[in-house]
Amino acid sequence: MTLTLFRWFTRLPFSVFYALANVLYFLLAYVIQYRKQVILTNLKRSFPEKSDKELRQIAQNFYRNLADVLVETLKLPGMSPEELKRRVLFTNSELVKEKLAKGQPVLIMASHQCNWEWAPSASVVHGMPADAVYKKLANPLSERLVHYIRSNFGAKPIPMKGLLREMATRRNEPRLIPLVADQIPDQPEFGYWTTFLHQETPFYPGTERLARSFNLPVFYTEMIRTRRGHYTMTFYLIAEPPYQHLPDGEIINRYRDYLEQTIRHHPADWLWSHKRWKHQRDKYAKTQVKF
Repeated sequence: MTLTLFRWFTRLPFSVFYALANVLYFLLAYVIQYRKQVILTNLKRSFPEKSDKELRQIAQNFYRNLADVLVETLKLPGMSPEELKRRVLFTNSELVKEKLAKGQPVLIMASHQCNWEWAPSASVVHGMPADAVYKKLANPLSERLVHYIRSNFGAKPIPMKGLLREMATRRNEPRLIPLVADQIPDQPEFGYWTTFLHQETPFYPGTERLARSFNLPVFYTEMIRTRRGHYTMTFYLIAEPPYQHLPDGEIINRYRDYLEQTIRHHPADWLWSHKRWKHQRDKYAKTQVKF
């Protein structure tokens, strides 16, 4: 699909996109049964107190959420700033805007909750400049398409491998630097291990290292669906400088606690198809992460 054709496609009304999402949900849940065993295993280990019936219902709702997220992401460039502003509301953006007004970047610890792809663009239209940090794709066409989607409202796509350089050269540029921090580390032996949803889980230590190295405040952002295609976002301060007396790993631990609370309140909206727990802590028992 060329960008010209894709631009035309994004102008179709939401009703068309959600009709596609309904079909996609049926395919994912009942035909392909996309990562069904991974999803149910993740849910059972995370919520041992829930019945099999409850877990199956969460899984079905997850498939609906996933289908909506996929089509909403494609729709993003076809929305007007006014429409995006209506569909994603911030409950307390003044907390972050106060930091930006002082001329400093702000680290945002985000997650795969609800539609994370809308968040950077929504921040921009609400008056908060934002980067869009991502892992670069190998396929040139896919990379071009993703870059177009994420930059459409003025957010600046930053490949993960270039993040440190960007932060060093733009250290005095006020903006949000959102990092989807709930992914499994590429090298779990260098991850920060802690208990999350009843399971030993590695987290990327990079966000905490960046906060400490550049003396930046860190916020958790919670995204909640209020109805189909409409979300609210709330900021929670995790930590701010000085960090000399903050124990190592505390920023990650606070993020973990906020994220776990969000997931428990809205379990179907997290990305359960992710193979989050494919590594075992015992294998890396002697590893010591340094911040």
